[in-house]
Amino acid sequence: MNAPAQYSASDIQILEGLEAVRRRPSMYIGDTGPRGLHHLVYEVVDNAIDEAMAGFCSYINITLHGDGSVTIEDDGRGIPVDPHPATGRPAAEVVLTKLHAGGKFDKKAYQVSGGLHGVGVSVVNALSRWLILTVSRNGNRWSQRYEKGTPVTDLTLEGATDQRGTKVQFQPDETIFSETTLSWEILSGRMRELAFLNPGLAIVLRDERTEKEKTFCYSGGIGSFVEYLNKGKTTLFPVPVIVEGEKDGVVIAVGLQYNDTYQERVFAYANLIHTIEGGTHVSGFRTALTRAINEMARRQKLFKEKDPNLSGDDLKEGLTAVISVKLPEPQFEGQTKTKLGNGEIKGLVDSLFYEGLLNFMEEKPEILRPVVDNAIKARQAREAAKKARELVRRKSAMTGLDLPGKLADCSSRKPEECEVYIVEGDSAGGSAKQGRDRHFQAILPLRGKILNVEKARLDKALSNNEIRTIIQALGCGIGDDFDREKLRYHRIIIMTDADVDGAHIRTLLLTFFYRFMPEIIEQGHLYAAQPPLYRVQAGKEVTYCYSEKELREITAAFGPNRKYGIQRYKGLGEMNPQQLWETTMDPARRIMKRVEIGDAVSVDEYFTILMGDKVEPRREFIETHAMEVRNLDI
Repeated sequence: MNAPAQYSASDIQILEGLEAVRRRPSMYIGDTGPRGLHHLVYEVVDNAIDEAMAGFCSYINITLHGDGSVTIEDDGRGIPVDPHPATGRPAAEVVLTKLHAGGKFDKKAYQVSGGLHGVGVSVVNALSRWLILTVSRNGNRWSQRYEKGTPVTDLTLEGATDQRGTKVQFQPDETIFSETTLSWEILSGRMRELAFLNPGLAIVLRDERTEKEKTFCYSGGIGSFVEYLNKGKTTLFPVPVIVEGEKDGVVIAVGLQYNDTYQERVFAYANLIHTIEGGTHVSGFRTALTRAINEMARRQKLFKEKDPNLSGDDLKEGLTAVISVKLPEPQFEGQTKTKLGNGEIKGLVDSLFYEGLLNFMEEKPEILRPVVDNAIKARQAREAAKKARELVRRKSAMTGLDLPGKLADCSSRKPEECEVYIVEGDSAGGSAKQGRDRHFQAILPLRGKILNVEKARLDKALSNNEIRTIIQALGCGIGDDFDREKLRYHRIIIMTDADVDGAHIRTLLLTFFYRFMPEIIEQGHLYAAQPPLYRVQAGKEVTYCYSEKELREITAAFGPNRKYGIQRYKGLGEMNPQQLWETTMDPARRIMKRVEIGDAVSVDEYFTILMGDKVEPRREFIETHAMEVRNLDI
């Protein structure tokens, strides 16, 4: 037996400065996929936004270049360039090369700031192949170049200028990131949010790759944001409720408006950071909303004396709200900043919004009745949905079965290794059942299209056989009953035909998961299978093509003298079990796309346009994007 290796002080590694960031990037930006890539842009933009919130910046220009780099430029005060007292190096260089170096820790430079950890721009520098900083300040322009976080030039005086501000151009390091192509859609969604939350600030996004350009600037602020979110929906009253004010040094703004849909949309921000998990500001808002509406409804005698008060759950249906708080020392849960934890904020938001909402309803008493009537209907529907859920559970208990009969389950009982394919039709379901690995792959065939839940309350959705079957198979419940610990499969894979009907069924399923089981998506459990579009056979050689581009490349490689045949797959049922396994179900060879929510505002808008009641927004969407269609099934 070998003697154990020595473990001494010399084995302890110390990662100095930005080397730690390059070695463990996910600790600083969350991951090295698309989310982390776009986080780099946000960190630089956040610095410009801090200048805007402090009153020194009126525009931000973001330009995506053809070489994969991006430039962010503002007209703020410019990063200081004089020598830093502790290091003797220019302050701008210190900010770009030292972690936790910035002007946001002592409240002197910034009363309110989003990027409070002080790691932002230095982390961007560390994870960039190269970065060029240009500072215009006090009548002079300075520049400096960095490569992988290290200065390769000194901060150099370039000459005089009558401009001011900071310009940062960087190229994400392809050795760090799995994908280095920045998305116009993701960036435009975030820039739109920031423009809504900073009234009057102009944010210009340019894409030199496609020659797109868009300016985001909204003088109406949070009211414009609520109206944007309700675009294409029928509202219960015409003008959003806006309550704004300052309390104990905290700036609070709340906008809300009800519509006739069945979903709640609450977007909450703390120092402009989208707190997707909510927090104390959301808790304060909900308490005040319920209290104020019940109090005013009793004043206006909309309730009988013995009628119970409306609950917070009753008031969720059709609610669209934006909550923004700006506070000096935010406490976020984790570096990803998805939940606000400051305990005092709950009481401040509750107090200010309660008083403001009462005043608004006193001035416009007509807005209250439609809200109360809607909430009473929602309560009745929730009670019906509860009975429907209990009926599903009772039927399962009576039969002794927890699982629907059409489900071909897998033998493993470890959810982390199990996956279920939701497949359209019995034909494809039959091939999938025969071709699968029975140990960890389950098959759930659906008959026909499921209900469009964008137009239905939960109680109606639960009366749909196919939806009940999905809920029963997954085992984790729905809505208030959702319990991730009971989820039977950690990979839920939508597998539909590559035609118009298949795309429609996939969209219906995505709508169902997004509206009624969003936790499935947020926790990374939902996937879309990508079956091949073509089977190309030349002699005994068979190749599967997953796109038109692949087909062109394969057939071009054959040349004019080689004979080959092409089969276009429109349905999964056209493949035999072995082909389906090889192309779409074998973990070693299949292509799957995980479903993620990038820009929540845009995602919500797309579902409303594509699956909602109004035809006109859908027609406009089709006309706008008609030339972008990749596979047209005619």
